[in-house]
Amino acid sequence: MLQIDLISIFPDYLTPLKLSLLGKAQDKGIVSIDIHDLREQTNDVHHSVDDTPYGGGAGMVMTAAPWGDAIDAITNDQELVDLIILTPAGKKFDQQMAADFSKKYHLVFACGRYEGIDARVGEFYSSKSNFKVHEVSIGDYVLGGGEVAAMVIIEATTRLIPGVLGNPDSLTEESHSISGNNDSLLVEYPNYTKPSNWRGLEVPEVLLSGNHGEIAKWRKAQAERRTQQLNKE
Repeated sequence: MLQIDLISIFPDYLTPLKLSLLGKAQDKGIVSIDIHDLREQTNDVHHSVDDTPYGGGAGMVMTAAPWGDAIDAITNDQELVDLIILTPAGKKFDQQMAADFSKKYHLVFACGRYEGIDARVGEFYSSKSNFKVHEVSIGDYVLGGGEVAAMVIIEATTRLIPGVLGNPDSLTEESHSISGNNDSLLVEYPNYTKPSNWRGLEVPEVLLSGNHGEIAKWRKAQAERRTQQLNKE
């Protein structure tokens, strides 16, 4: 079972993780997801988690102490932990990273806010032998916090775990899982369902032919065409 822990100052933001396929996966015991309020690790009356940055500059930086206490409270030295710090400065998340995360034992997501988390948090846990720290971004843009990014990564990751999807064969026929020339990955071909004519638009004739060889060729050609078009934009 994959254990997932998320630390945030807005734990209610993450309640969608209890819904749909992820909710069913938790009910089946395939995945366990726990959400933790960072402010519970503070001692002052205001439950402060941020302070002004050394060296000056705009915004506030999240302080290291509550993050260290929160991470220590949900991990131990006898387990392998992958700590994922969400930051626009991180490595771009992709399907291969999702596949790698899906094979892990314990993922801890640090959902930062403001100008980010004191860099010493990542440095400290990188020095521990049982931790691997990943700084991850989901795109070249800035969000209000790491919660949305964490949910994106968790959904992309958990659906690759056996038993989460109703039909596991669908994983081999979707975007970024279809192999093209030179082992490049393609986006998915267009899909259609009944009726065969909708508002004057017909389903491609090859899909109605019953010739699975020709259908496979058509789908691969369409996936390659779509990928090339996206790469030109």
